[in-house]
Amino acid sequence: MSLKKRIAVTLPAGPRITDTIARLKWAEDNGITDAWFGDAGAPDSLTQIAAVGHHTKSIRIGVAVTPVYTRSPTVLAASANVIEQVIPGRFVLGIGSSSQTIMGQWNGIPLDKPLTRVKETAQLVKTMLTGEKTDFQGETLSSRGYRQPPLENPPPVYIGCLRQKMIEMAAEVGDGVIFNLWPKGALPKMIEAVKRGAGNGGKNWEEVEVVNRAMVLCTDDKAYGRNLFRAAFAPYYATPVYNKFLAWAGYQDAADQITQGWAEKDREKTSGALTDELIDEIAIIGNEDEIRARIQEAADGGVHTHIIAPLAASREDVERTFNAFTADKFQFS
Repeated sequence: MSLKKRIAVTLPAGPRITDTIARLKWAEDNGITDAWFGDAGAPDSLTQIAAVGHHTKSIRIGVAVTPVYTRSPTVLAASANVIEQVIPGRFVLGIGSSSQTIMGQWNGIPLDKPLTRVKETAQLVKTMLTGEKTDFQGETLSSRGYRQPPLENPPPVYIGCLRQKMIEMAAEVGDGVIFNLWPKGALPKMIEAVKRGAGNGGKNWEEVEVVNRAMVLCTDDKAYGRNLFRAAFAPYYATPVYNKFLAWAGYQDAADQITQGWAEKDREKTSGALTDELIDEIAIIGNEDEIRARIQEAADGGVHTHIIAPLAASREDVERTFNAFTADKFQFS
């Protein structure tokens, strides 16, 4: 079975829930099939989905991704139970390990054994959503005797992943995988890891949905867009999770320079590692035709759902970027 190709808007639309509701309604009215939340801090994403879902009729709503360290499996499963009742058949729970910054600095929680913790969380949550009583003893988690009301159609659990082992585990255990911030040359080996993981789980890899958060800006000024990306994401690639991913993707020298610049508190050295050429590999910056061509290229490479996350400094940037992907302007070939 060939999975549907989808365009999604990114959420939240800002700190005010009213703005998020407006974006959801706009997306649904303009033929966009999906809306996916990020989940790092306030306003809380799972709470928002439960609060705003009734304003929509058909759009699929996901979260990419909720950190597994800040919510126990029982809390994740209980939250998913509510959301599934609010928007039945339209919710996707995305979970992941997050990063050292969000876990260690913001929450004071060690990012210990992320692959195992994410795997065991997924296994437990999927069990809980069926209403089965838990009897689980893992390496990082345990649960016995918990049971919640079963759902007729439990929502799928997708897993955020970057490098080989996490991708393989995500495809094996999860119902889908979620990518982020990859240079386009790395996509083939990421898809190969999906194939191996699906095989390990006895699945047809073509039925494992690949979701990607794409950093996109519709603009006639590419230098402007590159500078926005450089300022926003040099600190991302300084975190161990993303720094190792950049090296794994084939950019060891850039990863090393970012690490050195960050340690030396040299902002110019850190951001300078993200050259124009490297940014053009990761971000999607250009006019309407150019950004639509890059999304189609990613779809041809194996990505099913494309979360359009505008690299934007203004409301006009956001609107132009989203408007390039309304149903009347873009369809996958």
